[in-house]
Amino acid sequence: MTTVAEPSLTTDRSSNLARTIKRGQMADAVFHALLWASGALVLLILGAMIALLAYDGWPALRHFGAAFYTTAIWNPVTERFGAASMLFGTLVTAVIAVIVAVPVSFGIAFFLTEVCPQRLRKPIGVTIQLLAAVPSIIFGMWGALVVAPLIAAYIQTPLIAALSWLPVVGEVFAGPPQQFSVFTAGIILALMILPFITAMFVETLESVPAMLAESAYGIGATTWEVFRSVRVPYGRTAMVGAGMLGLGRALGETMAVTFVIGNANRISTSIFAPGSSIASVIANEFGEAQAGSLKLHALLQLGFALFVISFIVLAISRWLVRSRLD
Repeated sequence: MTTVAEPSLTTDRSSNLARTIKRGQMADAVFHALLWASGALVLLILGAMIALLAYDGWPALRHFGAAFYTTAIWNPVTERFGAASMLFGTLVTAVIAVIVAVPVSFGIAFFLTEVCPQRLRKPIGVTIQLLAAVPSIIFGMWGALVVAPLIAAYIQTPLIAALSWLPVVGEVFAGPPQQFSVFTAGIILALMILPFITAMFVETLESVPAMLAESAYGIGATTWEVFRSVRVPYGRTAMVGAGMLGLGRALGETMAVTFVIGNANRISTSIFAPGSSIASVIANEFGEAQAGSLKLHALLQLGFALFVISFIVLAISRWLVRSRLD
């Protein structure tokens, strides 16, 4: 009996092992299928959004032609729509935000990586992360109630007095001071993108080999010289990419900008004048647009333009960061 049972037991074990392997292979196949489905779902959602914006925005572009992007008239009553003022406001506010945020982010990042005492580094880092978690509508309300009056009184007024008389620059800083303006929107955007740019700058500065900085200090270089001659050159490309990522985030910001930009569909040479952005116009007027109306098609075409601009900026920033890593 023993000689008969042993082969039977071996056969049972082999069968169990085969079933276990088969179940594992089936589970692995299902897992791989789910992974492929997840990746395809992302592409499908992105493609659906692009298709919606392109298809439903096309009637406006077909009706107005290139004038849709070259004129600044936005009149729902007469159904004349031009996106030039929104494009101008979107780009100007984003550029102001980057110009303000990048130097401040440089200072914060270098302070955290080079100067800040170890016991303060974590609290300051957590504070910056908390700033990134503040909802944009809170930034908008705070900007409208607190920041906008302060900017008009203590920043715009001195700049107008100091620069408005200059031949060309004076047009950019012409008065009168106004609380809700393109400049105010740019400052609020700068505060919003500051944590993201700072985080990337910190990561870039920390990636500099310690031997390079220590060697510079060893030959008598000052903190400023190490910053200027070692850390910044080493991570320059990645820092430019970080700035571009901040620009991309600023381009699409909606609620905070809507609160403080002034929502005036016009182009002004002065950054202290009210303006509008693509996102703010869509937020203000999308709910009032009737299905199938030319206004709705114009708003969707604005959304498509914003998507294209953001995609280009993101692609450039990714390329810069990747070239630095390579």
